[in-house]
Amino acid sequence: MSIFNEHKISVSQLLSFIPEALLSHLSANTKVDHYSKVLQGRKMFYLLLFAITSSEKLSQRTLEDTFKDPVFKALFNIDETETVRRSSISERLSKIDSGYFKEIYDCIYNMFCDSYNPAEREKYDLIRTDSTVIGEAAGKLKEGIAQNGGKKFIKYSVLFDGLLPCGVEIYNTPKYCAEDNALSEAVLQHVKREKEHANIYIIDKGLGSAQRMKEFDDKGVFFVIRSKENRKHEEIKSFIEKDQNIDLGEIVLIKDSLVKLYSSKPVPTQKGKTYNKEEQIETHFRLVVVSSKQQPEKEFWFLTNDFQISAKDIANYYRKRWDIEVFFRFLKQELHASHLLSLNKNGIEVMIYMTLITAMLILIYKKANNIGYKTAKRRFAMEIRNLAISILIIGAGGNPDKVFKT
Repeated sequence: MSIFNEHKISVSQLLSFIPEALLSHLSANTKVDHYSKVLQGRKMFYLLLFAITSSEKLSQRTLEDTFKDPVFKALFNIDETETVRRSSISERLSKIDSGYFKEIYDCIYNMFCDSYNPAEREKYDLIRTDSTVIGEAAGKLKEGIAQNGGKKFIKYSVLFDGLLPCGVEIYNTPKYCAEDNALSEAVLQHVKREKEHANIYIIDKGLGSAQRMKEFDDKGVFFVIRSKENRKHEEIKSFIEKDQNIDLGEIVLIKDSLVKLYSSKPVPTQKGKTYNKEEQIETHFRLVVVSSKQQPEKEFWFLTNDFQISAKDIANYYRKRWDIEVFFRFLKQELHASHLLSLNKNGIEVMIYMTLITAMLILIYKKANNIGYKTAKRRFAMEIRNLAISILIIGAGGNPDKVFKT
């Protein structure tokens, strides 16, 4: 039931993408329901989905109150006599199999992805990649990355195809403080799952290691990476031909060259210390440098291993990376992903997967109904509550059409 006549897709239609058979199948495969009398995987899934979409501020106390809500119980067919305490929710988050939620996330993404038409599929081959951290109130976090002040945080890297989050990796060890490690791991894990792909990974300055770029190239992974300006390199040859038009619309082409990069390699000394030795990477890369017509003094350096696309396309591809920044802002401002609901790594993983699942549903709802982020979140919450109320009315023998004028 939708209360918005102009909408092409309703929340009830979107929820049908999560069939009960899928949840039951995954419950059996992951053994998520072992040793749990009330908060089985299915109930935790719907509890978190409902709370993320309908709550102004998410907390364990909010989850406790949500579980008591008769509207929630009616919508997801939960016995009205069942109750849970906040402490039980906290313990369940720390122990429930996070793999169950990861499987649901993967299944839902694959279902939506399979519906892309050929033109969309080509459009969504540009994979924006970036990382963010959750560190609010993280002083008590035991399994996190330590900061100088003693607090800890969890880092996660997301891959975004322009419409949906198509991959995520979650980190809690110091190794992944460096974006060279975090982003390269996220990309390579995504490539493992999509062996036959035409993806180009769009990455910011965080990944600057020439060794990592060589590893990508060796594994057939195409990328466009924003480089720091004046990075040391050897120019092998220029691709700019005589009399070539370097006016690319809003930007001007300064350089388009075949280059070799330099990398620092740690070398041990006799005294047990190390120093960085500079060495040249034999792999060839392409360096494209452009400047803005509005700010001619500002240069943008891009490195790629794709020699087929135009310099203008390279710059335009990178501009699309901003989509993931907008997505992160949506997660944090609208879906409560700016703070930790659980201080346990397992609970944090559950919440990240559930937040991305919820985000996918709302983003499909947003795209299909041609509305903005905030409007999509607000209307999604309204529809899901009105759907539950209509179930209550029908259960009481009434006619919901007399209440909801559709």
